Amino acid sequence: MRSWVFPGQTTDVTTVEQVKKDLQGWRLGRCVFVGDAGMNSEENRRTLALGAGKYILATRIRAGDEVSREVVTRAGRYQKVADNLQVKEVVVGDGERRRRYVVCFNPEEAERQRKHREKVLAALEEELATLRDPEPGGKHSKRACDLLTRPRYARYLRQTATGALRIDRAAIDHEAKLDGKWVVTSNDDTLTAEDMALGYKQLMRVEACWRTIKTGLRTRPIFHWTAHRICAHVSLCVLALLIERMAEIRARDTWRNVAATLETIQVVEYERAGTKVRQTSEVRGAAAELLRRLQVAIPPKIHAVGPTEAAEPTADASNNPAVVFTPTSRT
Repeated sequence: MRSWVFPGQTTDVTTVEQVKKDLQGWRLGRCVFVGDAGMNSEENRRTLALGAGKYILATRIRAGDEVSREVVTRAGRYQKVADNLQVKEVVVGDGERRRRYVVCFNPEEAERQRKHREKVLAALEEELATLRDPEPGGKHSKRACDLLTRPRYARYLRQTATGALRIDRAAIDHEAKLDGKWVVTSNDDTLTAEDMALGYKQLMRVEACWRTIKTGLRTRPIFHWTAHRICAHVSLCVLALLIERMAEIRARDTWRNVAATLETIQVVEYERAGTKVRQTSEVRGAAAELLRRLQVAIPPKIHAVGPTEAAEPTADASNNPAVVFTPTSRT
């Protein structure tokens, strides 16, 4: 597993060449580069294709290019891959220069986007109801300008000949046709439409892992001033994430549940009759089964036995010798 750290002002599209150059030293038998729409550019596709390189890249579906004109609107039957995923392959062009696209459709996401748009339009209609038509000369009020500059509302607005704001029904119909859809492209003819869709969905899992690093593992803020310390900090977080994912895969459960079960395994340190003993709590039930799945040996019962340091004995209210328990530590 390898990670890269680039300066903050580096744009995504400029990182591909460096990453591919570094991977060549690994002499991988086959490598498929998966990237989101921010990585998809003509220069990057050319760089990734050098040396018989293969890629799966997401494409923008609202850019006004051939994807929005010819791919998304192409008629055809979807193939069901899973309950929440359907795919349809579209080929544009002929011969060696043909482009393969796969239109992916998620019915659950489509329903979520439809409900979200209804809430946005309801709020927009309330805003428009309180606006007055612009003064002669076409000058808008501050509130009208705010609506036009907010992406949340601007895509659903149009201006009349007098400059008044109205809801654009054609834009709503266009957005409805894109609900739950995303498009990927690839230069690997050995990949089926299902392979391309599922391959890109793995990237979504990677993106979820990065969110885990930024939140659960708290990568940021980074209080380092030198580049090598920043790189070391990020690398340690990536390794921690790798351990989390390995545990989730082996345990077939979420890290949250895995961690909660592991917390029941504790090391207790106590003193009795001048002897300090450090031992593991009894491991049984769900904890023992989890360790078996993780392929981790059950920790030894006794860790250490030795004399206590010279100290005044403590006693309870009856002046009987007391057993002193130190704070519990977790393995």
